[in-house]
Amino acid sequence: MENPWFTFSLPDFSYAFLSVLLEGVPFILIGTLLSGIIDEFLPSRVMVRFLPRNAFLGICLSGAMGLVFPMCECGVVPVIRRLINKGLPVSNAIAYMLSAPIVNPIVLVSTYVAFRGQSPLEFTLSRLGVGYLVAVIVALAVHHLPQHLILRRGVFSEVSTSSKTSGAERLSVRIGNALRVAVADFLDVMVFFVLGVMVSALFSTSLNQELIMPLALNDWIATFSLMVFAGILSLCSTSDAFIAATLISFPYVAKLAFLVFGPMFDLKLLFIYGAVFRKRFVAGLGVGLFLLIGMICVRLRILGL
Repeated sequence: MENPWFTFSLPDFSYAFLSVLLEGVPFILIGTLLSGIIDEFLPSRVMVRFLPRNAFLGICLSGAMGLVFPMCECGVVPVIRRLINKGLPVSNAIAYMLSAPIVNPIVLVSTYVAFRGQSPLEFTLSRLGVGYLVAVIVALAVHHLPQHLILRRGVFSEVSTSSKTSGAERLSVRIGNALRVAVADFLDVMVFFVLGVMVSALFSTSLNQELIMPLALNDWIATFSLMVFAGILSLCSTSDAFIAATLISFPYVAKLAFLVFGPMFDLKLLFIYGAVFRKRFVAGLGVGLFLLIGMICVRLRILGL
């Protein structure tokens, strides 16, 4: 007997898996190449010297770094891993990690274009503002947590023992070192990425999408259900607005929650974050983002948006 909730189709699964995989791999490649360059050429502690001494101001600045250094959610994790290794405080790295896939010019343009005819400027600015606010709040929340409770043991060891100096080496040698780091990071992150894409493709192709539509009738249910939907679909932040714009029956704040939560935490990121952070921290991060974004968006609805 056919299950009305789940129907598995190998062609649909393969198409969804390959489309997300091919969409994300270039960004991971760019991110890991950048991570190799950071590891080899960025002097230790230089990031700390450029940040304000005040922790709050440093986190606020880190949350806006995506405007200058735009990065997709697929590629930002290996970058922040190397930045942490170079002395960037974990709270600052998390602020950048969460905000960069939203607070960047590429995503702002794509959001504006996707919502043409649906108050595009309002959607774009709301996504920018809520994404930045959530990233700063989460970073401030983890600021006083010890690193060994946040980072995986291997990553914490890198931070603790990092004392690399290679300025006297020839450029060709340093480029080789950077490529070796990039390859190692690429293979490390890709294991988690492929697992996440497989899970998201299975859910997005097997779940009966008609079951989602009745959820739009209640603001609370619509908001939290679209965040779950965003987590399952695991779309890239540069393209998710085009999907959200088609959800006409859902309220404004539900689509806003979809656009903020997805780039910060979805099924593929659940696995990718595991390359840097401890499992308990990743789980707590996911629950915290889900509740925080949902509450903020529902509050905006109460205020009349």
